[in-house]
Amino acid sequence: MKLFIDGSSGTTGLRIRQRLAQRPDVELITLPDEERRDVERRRWALNHCDAAFLCLPDDAARQAVSLIENERVTVLDTSTAHRTAPGWTYGFPELSAAHRRAVCAGGRIAVPGCHASGFIALVYPLVAAGLLPKDALLTCSSVTGYSGGGKKMIAEYESAGRRDVLSTPRQYALGQTHKHLPEMLAVTGLQHAPVFSPIVADFYSGMAVTVPLFRSQLCGGAGADEIRAVYRAVYGGPVVRYAEQLDGDGFFSGGRLSGKDCMEISVAGCEDRILLLAQYDNLGKGASGAALQCLNLALGADETAGLAL
Repeated sequence: MKLFIDGSSGTTGLRIRQRLAQRPDVELITLPDEERRDVERRRWALNHCDAAFLCLPDDAARQAVSLIENERVTVLDTSTAHRTAPGWTYGFPELSAAHRRAVCAGGRIAVPGCHASGFIALVYPLVAAGLLPKDALLTCSSVTGYSGGGKKMIAEYESAGRRDVLSTPRQYALGQTHKHLPEMLAVTGLQHAPVFSPIVADFYSGMAVTVPLFRSQLCGGAGADEIRAVYRAVYGGPVVRYAEQLDGDGFFSGGRLSGKDCMEISVAGCEDRILLLAQYDNLGKGASGAALQCLNLALGADETAGLAL
């Protein structure tokens, strides 16, 4: 299969390229550095591949899509541009049989956002199972490694003369306008966006997402055991799997699955106050790993080919 990565110099694009370079079933179409921004050369590459990864800012991703005239090309967009757009498949096949069929059909696939992946993985099955009402008022906290901020933030954190403030966790998007909120709302079917607290910390990659619930928010007298039963039924692997416990020595770490493309889901807390937990790598199931998984399904390959699980 012939693949093209538009925007291969970014963090997500580089990791996708590294994973694909190890696969004998893949031929990468590459453009010389001086042609990477040439619209006509990009147009040619985008129309002469079996699948194209768009690892670009939103506006550039929209432009790239407009250049594609070959309907047989599967497009996997890692930007925010098309995650709630009509005609695009949301690339999280574990959510339901319908999501998996849509990804397998190829076409236009929007790769989920890193923070959104954890929230949606935790909430969608509970709404679908009728345990959580669509009008639930939720909160979500998400701790990420600094690689999620791209090249500029990576350079800032890894600079020899960096600011002291970077050694401590930093909450951001305080105005509740984070770019992942629209997909968190649209995909789960919730009527209200969660109060969302993303936090960047001083480690390269990894992610820990927590959604707290009062038992009174659940339907029909359900509790933690019913939630566990839903997760066991939905998340049996190989990429997303339920785990009985994610905290080691009482700590829930954002970096435990760094370098991996899997996600682990669990439930903690007590009888009345429940914690829904998702642990993964922001660059793995939160970005490039998810994109490669969707590629595999869309092209009929082994779902886990090239993934580090």
